Amino acid sequence: MTTPASDGHVSLIDQNDFNDWVDRFNLAFTDSSTVTEPAAPDAHPWAESFFGCFMPVDTCLVTCCMPCITFGKTHHRVHKDRNMKSYYCVNASCLMFTGFSCLGLHFIPTFFQRVDIRRRYNLHGDCLSDLFTSCCCVCCSIIQQDKEAEVREKELATRVDAKGYAEPQGMAYMLQR
Repeated sequence: MTTPASDGHVSLIDQNDFNDWVDRFNLAFTDSSTVTEPAAPDAHPWAESFFGCFMPVDTCLVTCCMPCITFGKTHHRVHKDRNMKSYYCVNASCLMFTGFSCLGLHFIPTFFQRVDIRRRYNLHGDCLSDLFTSCCCVCCSIIQQDKEAEVREKELATRVDAKGYAEPQGMAYMLQR
């Protein structure tokens, strides 16, 4: 999402995204249970296979060439808008991932996002499996996260839309006879 800066320029970096990542890293360093907590006993299996990363082909190709784009897209879908409104492929999450990748530490943001998705949608897994998949094959992990977020967010939207939204009724007084 682009945000207007104080001088009127449009910025590709959303300060809220940047602050969100800083807060997540700080929380993990001060309270390791935020990333080491295992899945709940009632956790669901992942809807998408780890090795299902070759389909769809366009996502596979984009992620293999520029994993930061898929990484940022997933973050946007999960944390900003499930319908991808105001999404721009170069965003704070994408640039942060690129910075970590330049240092050979691409697995760190991938791991944090994987933990976040696993916890958000109550999925099977634990800290070690999240770390292993983030280190073993970053592209497969990012694609699985992206596909999982898309499926789960559609499910959430369907549940909300099925119930519908009813405007709260005003207060009514019963007449006594």
